[in-house]
Amino acid sequence: MADNTYDAIVIGSGISGGWAAKELTEKGLKTIMLERGQNIEHIKDYVSANKEAWDFPHRGKATEQMKKDYPVLQRDYPLNEWNLDWWCKDSESPYTETKRFDWFRGYHVGGRSLMWGRQSYRWSDFDFEANAREGISIDWPVRYKDIESWYTYVEKFAGISGSKENIAHLPDSYFLPPYDMTCVEKDVSARLKEHYKGLRHMIIGRVANITVPHEGRVGCQFRNKCWLGCPFGGYFSTQSSTLPAAMKTGNLTVRPWSIVTKILYDKDTKKATGVEVLDGETLKTYEYKAKIIFLNASSLNSAWVLMNSATDVWPDGLGSSSGELGHNVMDHHLGVGASGIVEGYEDKYYYGRRANGIYIPRFRNINGDKREYLRGFGYQGGGGREGYDHEIAEYSIGKEYKQALTEPGPWKMNIGGFGETLPYHDNKVTIDKTKKDKWGLNVLAIDAELKDNELKMRKDMEADAVEMLEACGVKDVKSRSDNPYLGRGIHEMGTARMGKSPKTSVLNSWNQVWDAKNVFVTDGSFMTSANCVNPSLTYMAFTARAADHAVSELKKGNI
Repeated sequence: MADNTYDAIVIGSGISGGWAAKELTEKGLKTIMLERGQNIEHIKDYVSANKEAWDFPHRGKATEQMKKDYPVLQRDYPLNEWNLDWWCKDSESPYTETKRFDWFRGYHVGGRSLMWGRQSYRWSDFDFEANAREGISIDWPVRYKDIESWYTYVEKFAGISGSKENIAHLPDSYFLPPYDMTCVEKDVSARLKEHYKGLRHMIIGRVANITVPHEGRVGCQFRNKCWLGCPFGGYFSTQSSTLPAAMKTGNLTVRPWSIVTKILYDKDTKKATGVEVLDGETLKTYEYKAKIIFLNASSLNSAWVLMNSATDVWPDGLGSSSGELGHNVMDHHLGVGASGIVEGYEDKYYYGRRANGIYIPRFRNINGDKREYLRGFGYQGGGGREGYDHEIAEYSIGKEYKQALTEPGPWKMNIGGFGETLPYHDNKVTIDKTKKDKWGLNVLAIDAELKDNELKMRKDMEADAVEMLEACGVKDVKSRSDNPYLGRGIHEMGTARMGKSPKTSVLNSWNQVWDAKNVFVTDGSFMTSANCVNPSLTYMAFTARAADHAVSELKKGNI
């Protein structure tokens, strides 16, 4: 459009940004989506999707040079040759760790919607009411009834496969047919239900992989290469789902290499007028104007944009009047669990590579259970059989070794916990004005850690994992507990929380910035608490709801 003027601007192109673009364009708004990194086209740019380990110089493994370029990414599984270009290079985009925080980012069109774990769960009022019930932080300004229909709305489009279980604190979704459990998962699930008298459940994961053709997408091919991009549209991503829908309207412009440095604010109208953009390739600066702005840069980056939008009215940033901007950083803590061997199924195997696993919903501090900490955790994992390359200690060389490798290894059951982190005001991000990135911009400083409540929870996460597996007949059970740091859950939340009052929150119940009501924030920033389930489905639902409200208010002349 002329003069860089649009009806709406969407900052970020990941899960929530893609949904914002889809909803706004389908409602008739001329929209520009600004992404700070490179463009990635569906199918065409999935360069590793059909490769195998032997197609890479180092069989997909991380090299010493990669570890130097990606010192944070090497702390966990993301560092590899398969999709290296999809992860942010730490040497170009550094940040300050006041306390260790493993920040794994993807700066490109689609963001982490291309690499996410796809586990998708609804919240219930048990979680929306938790802060108020326990006197923690502030109360959510919404309840399940406010978001229930929006969960269904996004599920029908995204495609969530799963099974109906009628668990009160884990509401069922609008499901596509579920994946099947393996034989050992079915066995352990039945034993778990019997042993704990129906108070604990092991169910198939609820996952944004489609098990039947859906919305023009072919469906999951059981390749389990999701994080390389799926040419079949087997899982929900911006590229496979929301972006094609938005482009179909003719109302969307996508501009990659567009680093939004600030939101422009008019103190007379008390509204945002647009954004300032630094071109990531040319380093030239541009301005884009719009009536509505959706900020979806991911929780920590969205906080950076708001804080960097400081004016004489808001010296600490747009949305800072409550003193909560950048505070209440949350993530899920993990790295705790157990595994063991399941006997009796040596004559069984399975076909394909299922892109999913099992889920054990929360059972602590619920249904009469009371612990010495608040909130709880769930487990993800699976039961599978070791491959033909398993290690056999007795046979390390020779004929016996070769013969042993003609048979697969034992069946194993593995579960890992995802624990809730409370919203602590002193878990925060700020702008470090002493350090700059490749583009000359000041970087974030992250000061967040697990506290006593989470550390106590982790003891139960480990002990309960062992207890459950042993109770279900699993043999040689071994526990694990490592790296008690935030970030590795890749579920950053809370830096611009929603609430009932502008004195205690950054956003209102419609995800609007109290200080500029034509600015909406619908990524993880808005979360007032974390729950223990994966959060992306909730981001989708709140984004669709906020977009509907934004267009309605625009038509009424209220924003």
